[in-house]
Amino acid sequence: MKAKALGRRLLHDLATIVTPDTLLRWHRELVAQKWDFRALRKHVGRPRTQEEIAKLVVQMTNENTTWGYDRIQGALHNLGLKLSDTTIGTILRDHWIEHAPERP
Repeated sequence: MKAKALGRRLLHDLATIVTPDTLLRWHRELVAQKWDFRALRKHVGRPRTQEEIAKLVVQMTNENTTWGYDRIQGALHNLGLKLSDTTIGTILRDHWIEHAPERP
């Protein structure tokens, strides 16, 4: 933008519609927009487990109270879903469900 090159004093003499401060603010905003890369940022971390799969894990746990993480993992594997036993434990912990020996 030409306003930045002219300087504040010369802009004050030339500007009749807007003030020099306004022109310089516009310049700062344009530069900030040019170097803003927020749209290119990736989301960090692993994606969350799908809600349908989490509901299935909770349903299996409630229907089979003696099953542990590994047994649920095997049953899900038979259905074609690959989850780790740690992920199953996290899902159950998020739903306030105890470990298999501690469940009623």
